Amino acid sequence: MHLFKIVAAVAALASGTEAAVRQLPKPASCSGVANFRYQYKLESGWSAMKIAGGLKQVRTIVWDTEGNMLVSQNTRGISVHTFGDNGCINSTTMLISGNQINHGLSITPDGKTLYASSETTLWSWAYDPLTRKISNQKTIVRGMSTGIHSSRTVAVVPQQPNLVLLQVGSNSNFDMASQQPGTGRAIIKIFDASKAPSNGFNYNTEGEVSRTLPELKMGSAAIFTSITRPRSSITVSHVVTYRTHPCSLTNMVAVGDPLTVRNAWYGYPTCFSVWNPANFPNSNLKTGSHFVVSPNSSYNDATCNGRAVPPRLTFQAHSAPIANTFDSDAKNMYVTFHGSWNRQPATGFKVVQIPFTKLANGTYEPVAPADSMTGYKDIFSAPNPGSCTANGLTMSNCFRLTAAAWDPAGRGLFVGSDNSAEGEIYVLTPN
Repeated sequence: MHLFKIVAAVAALASGTEAAVRQLPKPASCSGVANFRYQYKLESGWSAMKIAGGLKQVRTIVWDTEGNMLVSQNTRGISVHTFGDNGCINSTTMLISGNQINHGLSITPDGKTLYASSETTLWSWAYDPLTRKISNQKTIVRGMSTGIHSSRTVAVVPQQPNLVLLQVGSNSNFDMASQQPGTGRAIIKIFDASKAPSNGFNYNTEGEVSRTLPELKMGSAAIFTSITRPRSSITVSHVVTYRTHPCSLTNMVAVGDPLTVRNAWYGYPTCFSVWNPANFPNSNLKTGSHFVVSPNSSYNDATCNGRAVPPRLTFQAHSAPIANTFDSDAKNMYVTFHGSWNRQPATGFKVVQIPFTKLANGTYEPVAPADSMTGYKDIFSAPNPGSCTANGLTMSNCFRLTAAAWDPAGRGLFVGSDNSAEGEIYVLTPN
């Protein structure tokens, strides 16, 4: 299976943003920033500090070419933060205010065009990283469906920045109608922003179908995806409990080059992925294999595994992976697990590290095989994720991890939390 060639994307980021950004120290603490609101534990060899608090539901972090941090705050807008020589934030301003902004945020490699989304609309602005000002707002895409998955992930294609990938999730656990691309749900579409009409593209009827799958999040260094919450609970003919299946899964290899891949199907809403094959006795299914909840004459396990694109790695169901990013040399991918809200015991509430390797042909892939249950390790998590309570999607007695962005100034991995009690940003640094 061919991998998406991330060499160009990573090189573009390294030679662009990172080369222009001055390196900064990781401070031991920052004046005016309160302590961590929630307890945590760290993998050996890592340190953590809280660099920002008092925000509102941090969802996405991106960096401009001057090393300024842009943050999407759900229902508040987009803030921009500058840093002093000590590595701490020294100014914060609202770049875009508005309660419609909810998640999606992306910036072109040259730092001159910014994209952000509401549940129904994708906008662009001309952006000046020196003055941290925007102008010339345009509607790029309109008419996205509303539903239970309201966040929209947007990602600029690094090799061709006029192309923008835009995601809409399902509107129910079993969104059977989403099998038809015309519904514009459980799907990623690709749009040429340079050709957007004055009132924007219609999401359902225009653009190209890149791939079809449930709600997902996309990393910044390459177009890899994390599919979250395919459904909340199931009872299957294989006698599997809702606590384990279907898996939240990360399709990292099969996504492919966004310049060429079209109409890739990942199985939803018919086929789901195995986490623990021990729950599938008398079968040849492995971790990552597809299975059917209710086999019929049209679909069974074999037909799913023959037709649907398989995941490259799988995560336990209800982990709810939200964001992913690579470190500066693409040796590791980091994924934030938002955490479950209706699973007992709870799972997620952590950041995991997935080792990658560079192949002879210049492409990258995870070190672990596709059927591994141990292809990643926890580096930052709630002390006891199973005890994390959740009243809705953002209220919890633990942090709810969201944004993940590797710092071009060299301080480490910036991670956000959208717990409604306090939006926070942490810096995780390998020692």
